[in-house]
Amino acid sequence: MALKKLRPVTPGTRHRLSPGFEDITESRPEKSLLTTVKKTGGRNSDGRMTMRYIGGGHKQKSRNVDLLRNKFGVPATVKSIEYDPTRTARVAKLYYADGFKSYIVAPQGLKVGQTVISGEDVAPEVGNTLPLSKIPLGTIIHNVEIKPGKGASIARSAGSFVQLLAREGEYATLKMPSGEMRNVLARCLATVGAVSNPDHMNESVGKAGRSRWRGIRPRTRAVAMNPVDHPMGGGEGRASGGHPRSRKGLYAKGKKTRHPKKYSDHLIIARRKK
Repeated sequence: MALKKLRPVTPGTRHRLSPGFEDITESRPEKSLLTTVKKTGGRNSDGRMTMRYIGGGHKQKSRNVDLLRNKFGVPATVKSIEYDPTRTARVAKLYYADGFKSYIVAPQGLKVGQTVISGEDVAPEVGNTLPLSKIPLGTIIHNVEIKPGKGASIARSAGSFVQLLAREGEYATLKMPSGEMRNVLARCLATVGAVSNPDHMNESVGKAGRSRWRGIRPRTRAVAMNPVDHPMGGGEGRASGGHPRSRKGLYAKGKKTRHPKKYSDHLIIARRKK
């Protein structure tokens, strides 16, 4: 799928890089698999603003995506590739042989009419889900579980993927999208292939109004605030604001925030690239 460079007929289209929707085959979602997204405007139950720079935005309905893929041995046919406003990747609608319907995160190369299946002894083909212990080494995968039966939590965004590098004992070694190498239990499920819509990272909204349609309000820079509002505010003229830090005074850009005794430290073989 390629991006579209629009003609600069307005200031908003001059730098716009729009996603191409050639891969989408159906525009009407399955009603039984929709959930309305509740907008908070950044307010809590008392009506007080607790998250800044949130508000407005178009109404959205989330697609109920199956991240468990635990219907083992039941083949499913891909009926359509659809757009999901709440995620960066495309979703694929599946019709199972027993009449069950569901959405999954669509991998690259998945076509309408193709059959996918999950289980321990299925072929390692695009869209199929199987344990890490059954996937050939070097395979590109996505939707990887961290805990068996919990559901996919790694490599779910557009264009992301994980590579299966090795297996030893009950663990499999994965190379994460960040470059980190870590061990995961080989009983965990993963789906073969990379996530669809890899050009998402190259999109350009073109104008501020398009961010407002997405529910994102303008963000005030910390150095433009007063000292009462932010540690980096105040000063005569264009002061730098000092070391970058959060509104609560915690250092940003360099300070390590990971707990030194986190439970998963022993599973990490090599840290991500700095």
